[in-house]
Amino acid sequence: MPNRPTADAATLDLMFNDARTFSAFENHAVPQALLQQAVVLAQMGPTSMNCQPMRLAFLNQGAERAAILPHLAEGNRTKTEAAPITAVVGFDMAFFDQLPRLFPHFDGARATFADAPALAEETAFRNGTLQGGYLIMALRAVGLDCGPMSGFDREAVTQAVFGPGPIKANFLINIGYGKPDSLFPRQPRLAWQDVVVPTLMA
Repeated sequence: MPNRPTADAATLDLMFNDARTFSAFENHAVPQALLQQAVVLAQMGPTSMNCQPMRLAFLNQGAERAAILPHLAEGNRTKTEAAPITAVVGFDMAFFDQLPRLFPHFDGARATFADAPALAEETAFRNGTLQGGYLIMALRAVGLDCGPMSGFDREAVTQAVFGPGPIKANFLINIGYGKPDSLFPRQPRLAWQDVVVPTLMA
């Protein structure tokens, strides 16, 4: 077996075992430097053809946050209004315009998607969602807590935050320093045998 470095127990606890989804946060500002650090880390995760379609808007409390609140499910409004930061995780349908820079060794990279709108949309959504998952882990890695959620009018939030261009909202993440006393007991996780299923090739 190759002798590869592995994460220590404290890191695994920070990233997975002790990490929770928070709905309530302490009244502490989130330094922009931490958000920037997390975004840089998240961009290191793999995407197909290095396409990197995730686009983000970090909304502070106040007017810019208020613009999306009417478009959230009722159960999400209060906690989103109170969170220090709300990230709107989006994906760029025109991500392929960046491919000459991001995937320069393949001259046909841009045309692969520019000439196939359905493929472009599927690729943008799948890889933008992957990057959103990387972002959650990166935020945890820099010491922040997250409350990712759906439960909103995607088209309305897209228009309010990104406007009529090619960027579409995917999901939201409330970000800050979570209140541990607000947590419910952790819900069960599926067992190995529930997740790893037999295949026709088995």
